[in-house]
Amino acid sequence: MHSAESNPDLETFREQWRAEVRARHPEQTPAQPQHQPHRPHRHHQHATAGPATAPRTEPTSKPPPPTKKPVTKEYEEDYAPSKVFDDPVSPIQTAGDVAISAKKEPVTALEHYEKAVEREQAGNHGDSLKLYRKAFRMDDEVDQVYKAKHFPRAKFPQKPASKAGDASKSTALATSKPDQPQSMKELIASFAGLTIEPVPPAIEGMPQPPCPMSALPDEILVHILRDVAIADVGDFVRLTQVCKRLAFLVVTEDRIWRRICLGSEFGFGGMHYYWQRQITWEALAEEDLEREAEEEAAAAAAFSQSSGATSPETEQEEGEFIVLDIFDIEKRAEKLADESTANTLAFFNSLYSSSWQRMFRLRPRIRFNGCYISTVNYVRSGMANTNSITWGSPIHVVTYYRYLRFFRDGTCISLLTTAEPSDVVHHMTRENIPLHTKGQNSHLPSHVMESALKGRWRLARAGDNPGASLSEVEGDLMVETEGVSKYVYRLDLSLKSAGKGARNNKLAWKGFYSWNRLTDDWAEFTLRNDKPFFFSRVKSYGVMGA
Repeated sequence: MHSAESNPDLETFREQWRAEVRARHPEQTPAQPQHQPHRPHRHHQHATAGPATAPRTEPTSKPPPPTKKPVTKEYEEDYAPSKVFDDPVSPIQTAGDVAISAKKEPVTALEHYEKAVEREQAGNHGDSLKLYRKAFRMDDEVDQVYKAKHFPRAKFPQKPASKAGDASKSTALATSKPDQPQSMKELIASFAGLTIEPVPPAIEGMPQPPCPMSALPDEILVHILRDVAIADVGDFVRLTQVCKRLAFLVVTEDRIWRRICLGSEFGFGGMHYYWQRQITWEALAEEDLEREAEEEAAAAAAFSQSSGATSPETEQEEGEFIVLDIFDIEKRAEKLADESTANTLAFFNSLYSSSWQRMFRLRPRIRFNGCYISTVNYVRSGMANTNSITWGSPIHVVTYYRYLRFFRDGTCISLLTTAEPSDVVHHMTRENIPLHTKGQNSHLPSHVMESALKGRWRLARAGDNPGASLSEVEGDLMVETEGVSKYVYRLDLSLKSAGKGARNNKLAWKGFYSWNRLTDDWAEFTLRNDKPFFFSRVKSYGVMGA
């Protein structure tokens, strides 16, 4: 035991060996021995220990603390935050973490709420939930206090005014009504300077996918949108849901809406103000053209006398009377198209504030991609049975339906039946009427069409009421259908709108008549139980209808 104390050479060799080890590996920290006896002085160490078992001195620099942050017992739970493997923890960051954890505990409700926000942003949702609950127990409006402190309204920039008057006006509105929402016109106007933005990349940091449409000039883009509107005006309107730039073009591009209104696809170029077919769907005969020309000439003469005009062909502001040429069908069609365009342009300036979009939405027009249905319900008393003990006569609730489907060539189908719409609307086609003539093919699902009647339709014109202007008769609809034997049925209807946002979806009754072709007598049906027609779209008819 005393040999180590009396051998100074051995002690010198150990010191030299320790210095060499520290010089060769300065970054490694020597491991501490598991068991070291207590010794008050250095010279009491065992002398027989070799260099491999020699005790090692303490390192000069303190090792970094563990990466796990100390957590107080108040917020402990079974939540393990995800590890970060980007960069090693530096002593500076560790010192900051220790400083943050050493902050004073929250006392007020606002401090608890702020601490909860910090915990939530750090990913510790369990702690944040406990802090949120504690903050709301202390103050149920602490979220509003937090919003007023960290997100004051004064920090948001106001829209710069171009003039002093506008600036004072905007300041007054901001102070009087700070929460007033923008109107639709102001919202659309704010989209004017925007562009079509490409789709963001699926992975952050990757390049954006190409968007050729965003590089197109407005001239080409408007041409594409016009083709979409001609194919399906519904798809054209739904483009507003794509982006703000397309919403601005759809709402404000009058060139497209003008093409829609003047075209025959969905607009008023497809509306008929003169009979185009006979009731039986055959082409007009010469006597039909003669009768129509006589009626038009008489109406023009009456109009010229009442207005002081010298010629029945005088053009008026809201329309023009024409004398039909019964021997030239092509010339007649050209004149009718010119008259329809002239009326549309007159209404555009006078009734619809020079807005083609407003005109397309509000002006009465027939819709071809569905049918109009009138549901009639009424109550009648039954016959009392003298053999049974009852308090009164039985009551019957009667339900039946009227259907009207219009076609673009001026023809229509009328049907009166007790069958429900789901069993009828898909069979209201031209092909099914001859298929069930005289009760044939009654075994088919479309046998309900054996009661269908052929007919024709047209909108009212100024010649139908010489004492009224064209704007007063606008929206009136006349339908003539086949009747029983020698009779012809005449339905006088009026195009209306029902509902908050829908337009041109209602046909109101004005009169229902029967005409005897042999005696030229007219009779009127009562409309005590009849209800108006309401439009229902049928997908099987297609986008534009037949």
